[in-house]
Amino acid sequence: MLSKIDDLPFVNQKSALYLLLAMHVAGIAGLSIPSTRELFQSLTPINLFLTAAIVLHFEEEKNARYLLFILITFTIGFFVEVLGVHTGFIFGEYQYGKTLGIKFLEVPLAIGLNWVIMVYATALFARSVSQKKYYTVVLAALLMTIMDLIIEPVAIKFDFWTWSEVKVPLRNYIGWFVTSLVLQFIFLFLMPRSNNSLAIRLLYILIGFFLVLNFI
Repeated sequence: MLSKIDDLPFVNQKSALYLLLAMHVAGIAGLSIPSTRELFQSLTPINLFLTAAIVLHFEEEKNARYLLFILITFTIGFFVEVLGVHTGFIFGEYQYGKTLGIKFLEVPLAIGLNWVIMVYATALFARSVSQKKYYTVVLAALLMTIMDLIIEPVAIKFDFWTWSEVKVPLRNYIGWFVTSLVLQFIFLFLMPRSNNSLAIRLLYILIGFFLVLNFI
């Protein structure tokens, strides 16, 4: 089935990149206009799912370890958030809004997928700038924490989640870094030869997407 899809002339990384760009530019426009904001907020989990499907499709090492990476990262990322929401211990006191869609144990299922994409894209970016394995793990975890710093104002503005405190607690960023570090080590162990340049380009798109929304 996948091989037949890959044989189609328009299924390539260049077309996928243009599609991802179009999706995120449309998202910026839709979230910026008051009359369309609610609609585009409701489309957020669909956008996340499509983004993940497009990017992960172009992974060159599709094997059991690849599927295991997705499963483990989704599960750990999701249940760390469950623990965080119910205890406030890891990230601080927060709760999820309606924007990210269907919830289980008060956490949107889309969050687990978000952890997969974030770990995957930052890991491959880190590998593109360094060949030192453990350096790339730390670099990727730091990048994920910086990404969270950029995402937080947008997430609060568009009801992804809300904090009980006025400011995002420092504990949140520490928790993000530690969790990211663990997941980056898992990626390093399971996917040492992973290769997908589209994931790196997605990271640039996401940074641009959230930076623009920070100023709208």
